[in-house]
Amino acid sequence: MFLLIVLLFCFTIFAFVVTNKGAGEALAGKGYKEYRLGDYNTWLQKRVNKNWPRIRSCLQDSQICKHLIEQGATPLGQFNKETLSALQSGCCKPPDECKFTYVTPTNWTGTAGSTNPDCTAWSNDQKVLCYNCQSCKAGLLDNIKSDWKKEAILNIIVLVFLIIVYSIGCCAFRNNREDNAWKRYP
Repeated sequence: MFLLIVLLFCFTIFAFVVTNKGAGEALAGKGYKEYRLGDYNTWLQKRVNKNWPRIRSCLQDSQICKHLIEQGATPLGQFNKETLSALQSGCCKPPDECKFTYVTPTNWTGTAGSTNPDCTAWSNDQKVLCYNCQSCKAGLLDNIKSDWKKEAILNIIVLVFLIIVYSIGCCAFRNNREDNAWKRYP
């Protein structure tokens, strides 16, 4: 049980260290945030980059952009007020830095005048969109970060419970041993 407590403690510390960096940047007048891959922990970045082809395939199959595609042509003002998830913001639309012209939530036009590689990676093809963008990877990392934070908090609760049970068990074992030793030597 002591080994379990130590392992759980180490994993919890690791989860907090890995998820300490990174957050979406709030934009003025927008209901969504922008995400940058470089803002997140390098260990997480390496794992996502290494497995990106499989992750991208799963994201495309999950149809995270379906709501925006079905929404059709909505006014830009209404789209800007939309509360998008990290994945929708990163994968379903180009970064605001690209300064593309809005047509529909998943259709943007413009020239790539920015040095951001996501601007050239963007495609109006509904199967491509921004799934090859760094902002899509960052949106995924933001989801991972929030899930790991929740897991770490749950681990702390379990850890406190295990420490209490372990302490009570150790005290009971020691008291039982002392009682038996007293009975043997009158």
